[in-house]
Amino acid sequence: MKRVLSIQDLSCIGKCSLTVALPIISAMGVETSIVPTAVLSTHTMFNNFTFRDLTEDMNGIKNHWVNEGFTFDAIYTGYLGSKEQIRIVTDYFHTFKNENNYIIVDPAMADNGKLYTGFTSDFALEMAELCSNADIILPNISEACFMLGKEYIGEEASPEEIKKLLLDLASLGAETVVITGVTFEDNHFGFMGYNTKTKNFFEYYTEKVPMKSHGTGDVFASALTGALMNDFSIFDALKIAADYTCACIKNTYEDPNHINYAVNFEAEIPYLLKLVGKTV
Repeated sequence: MKRVLSIQDLSCIGKCSLTVALPIISAMGVETSIVPTAVLSTHTMFNNFTFRDLTEDMNGIKNHWVNEGFTFDAIYTGYLGSKEQIRIVTDYFHTFKNENNYIIVDPAMADNGKLYTGFTSDFALEMAELCSNADIILPNISEACFMLGKEYIGEEASPEEIKKLLLDLASLGAETVVITGVTFEDNHFGFMGYNTKTKNFFEYYTEKVPMKSHGTGDVFASALTGALMNDFSIFDALKIAADYTCACIKNTYEDPNHINYAVNFEAEIPYLLKLVGKTV
């Protein structure tokens, strides 16, 4: 059985970060190890949430794993809370990277042209440095602009503008760069990417569901990671992640009793397993 390491925070209620990554990747038949960077009572959509920083535990966990000889078939990172955590995660990459595994970075730090609370332009540049150590990076348009030190170009940027961003992101060093949340037509929503080895652009779109929700980027990145571990190509794994994420959003949109702080990713896990050829 393949083993993935996911490094990000744990929101006890809210269905994002590790609360999403662990069940989705595990359901796809992949052992999922975690390094929680912080524990929150809820995700940050709520007021008055509790927060415990676990930065001081991260090096000890790594050192124990080195002593035990653990290896990973993929390392997937999401929300990281500080520049110090980025530096520690960089060391995780250097320690556990090998010629056969994937390093996947979702630089979760911004949306709609604004950095998340507590982050600065200096943090974005540190995140860009982390991305230079990755095989696959998954920024949205806002995150791409911040990491490149560019003015925000808007969520409905043109194909030419997205391609320029992708080429600039490729200069950071990742082999595959993907910008998520791309909209070129009213009814379509998806991703555009670039492979630095083949010099090819690629794209894929699903139905655009008229709602936004917390955690959809985490659903996408987790499904992508699980699909890669099921031996799909990067492009096919991205398609699976997009189709699954769309199904989760649509399920939530059509559910009159849905909660308003996350998507119903659990209800669509059978569909995800069908996409990767597993039966339930």
